[in-house]
Amino acid sequence: MVNETSDRPKLTAKGARTRTRIVQEAAALIHERGVAGATLEDVKVAAEVSGSQLYHYFPDKDELVQAVIDYQAGTIVKHNRQALGSPKGVEAWRNMVITGVRSSQGKGGCALGSLGGQLAESDPEARALIAAGFDQWAAAISEGLQSLHEGGKLPSDIDPDDLATTLLATLQGGLLLAQVQRSTRPLETAVDTLLALTMGR
Repeated sequence: MVNETSDRPKLTAKGARTRTRIVQEAAALIHERGVAGATLEDVKVAAEVSGSQLYHYFPDKDELVQAVIDYQAGTIVKHNRQALGSPKGVEAWRNMVITGVRSSQGKGGCALGSLGGQLAESDPEARALIAAGFDQWAAAISEGLQSLHEGGKLPSDIDPDDLATTLLATLQGGLLLAQVQRSTRPLETAVDTLLALTMGR
């Protein structure tokens, strides 16, 4: 989602790996400490790069944050597609979500949603990137549900796009409750209740 400027030279394989490492470390720090709490110096140390290397790939923090948004959205979409594309489909997706939150005890909340809460009102460009990330996430869920729908594993009167949006909205609310309560119970209750109502699970 992040636009690369056309005048930048193409990265070498080593350069691409370095850039990816910087983004991954920045994503971890931002998820743990928030955008304001993760400094470029923190990222430099975590990624084991020099200041000149960091600024070569990311001239300012805004560009790095945009790359983190792109990375988090891409990772989430990939994991959702894998789970929903598996033989167990929605059950695998549900278990993936709950397991992820349980392992972190809810800390940090949603990797993408938490960025929205921090940036949506102060950074229009970041807000647009986060919105696009949510669109991709909803589309990934919808694609998986569409396959289940075509296979007769969803009630015929359920629209996969509508259910994807509902699942995503339920997930976001559940993740926020899990974050503040440090418990997966509200998330499990919300997701399981919705699945029971829509799929007779």
